Amino acid sequence: MDNEKHNHLLFAGDPHGCFDNLIYAVHKYRPAAVVMLGDYNLEMPLENYLQAVIGMTQIYWIPGNHDFDSQAEYENLYHSAFGDNNLHLKVIEVGGLRIAGLGGIFLGRVWRPGKEPKWPNRESWLACKSRSVKKMPLHIKHAIWHHEFEWMKANIKADILVTHEAPSCHRFGFAVIDELAHAIGAKQVFHGHHHEDYRTRLQNGLAVNGVAMGGVVNLAGEIFT
Repeated sequence: MDNEKHNHLLFAGDPHGCFDNLIYAVHKYRPAAVVMLGDYNLEMPLENYLQAVIGMTQIYWIPGNHDFDSQAEYENLYHSAFGDNNLHLKVIEVGGLRIAGLGGIFLGRVWRPGKEPKWPNRESWLACKSRSVKKMPLHIKHAIWHHEFEWMKANIKADILVTHEAPSCHRFGFAVIDELAHAIGAKQVFHGHHHEDYRTRLQNGLAVNGVAMGGVVNLAGEIFT
């Protein structure tokens, strides 16, 4: 695969409010699509940060944990012009490649792999709360839920998995991410969250790419910024 094909799809690490590297990479490489890996820390709607590249490429995203730090940050992402481009628990196809997304992080109060899930589903969590609790609070909303994770394993097929959490190769990663990638047929994983650029390959052949804070990589895991 040549460089032009590699650059057809870019992956952007946690911006934390700064999108300069992503904008630069889109202008330089003109990818068909960009997938952002969470933690945007938006003080205004997402489209305000990306005005310089709107119309130049498709823009997709998964949520990270910091996108739930405040109601404003949540709304600036989920209610933005790109609100429908959330890849969490979904699949898109770009250039013949299917890309699936898993946003959020594992929370012990909901489900931490290696232990039994605390709740069978979101509805059961709400059912155990007082009548005054009408919706799930933000500090729970960003959790990865076991029933949704299992649904994804059983129902989704993709070539690439994008996650906020890391697979087992990272010292703070989780083997269940490896298992998910295997279950859906993915050959590559791109993840954010830990702000580290690295490339490795697991024993089962799965290629893993960590993307640094504000970093941008292509399909080969090559670092642009």
